[in-house]
Amino acid sequence: MRPDYDPRDDPPWAMQLVVRAEKLDPPSHEAVCEAAATAVVELLTDPRAADPEGEWREAVREWEARRIRKVARRARGVRWPEVQALPGVTVDVNGAEVRAFVPAPVAEVPPQIAKLQVAGLDLAPDEDPKPPPEPPYAAIALNPDITITTGKAAAQCGHAAQLLLRQAAQPDIEAWLSGDVRVHLTRDIPWRECVRHATVAVRDGGFTEVPPGTMTAIAWIVR
Repeated sequence: MRPDYDPRDDPPWAMQLVVRAEKLDPPSHEAVCEAAATAVVELLTDPRAADPEGEWREAVREWEARRIRKVARRARGVRWPEVQALPGVTVDVNGAEVRAFVPAPVAEVPPQIAKLQVAGLDLAPDEDPKPPPEPPYAAIALNPDITITTGKAAAQCGHAAQLLLRQAAQPDIEAWLSGDVRVHLTRDIPWRECVRHATVAVRDGGFTEVPPGTMTAIAWIVR
């Protein structure tokens, strides 16, 4: 048994994230991370998930009662339109398309998603990094002392955005949501300075790529 085993995780649930990554024109690493974070928040604040009578509300509640898990997969060609019919929210950020799906038990992933590749999504960084958007926006920083794939990074950014939505000060959350849920993956601020700014920090469960407890991402809202 894992030392960090939690009985609430039986059965394990996860939110699936699918990244559109065409061979000829793949998105950048940064854009995918920002789109993943945005998609997570857009789903969690969608009336179908946020309203007491929303059709996704119970699934989200059940998932958030456990350790938060997200699984990032890639789709290209006909696989991308195939998954659009499944319950979820798709966003396009700086040319990166990501769809977040309603959480479900990992043993019950729909076949259209289950057949998509999980490992190996590693995209090139943006050759022309985008400047921060106009406030308000969520700033997310990834730990520069660890090496993770784009897929893993996208999931960690999704975690950070979710924690920010649930734990930041209410006035900051309201300002962020009223500003089109903008997200910026910062690369030009030293990590230690980012940590001082951070409202939330993600510590990984250790299921893939990094040891349990590794701080992978941090986030705060800029107003």
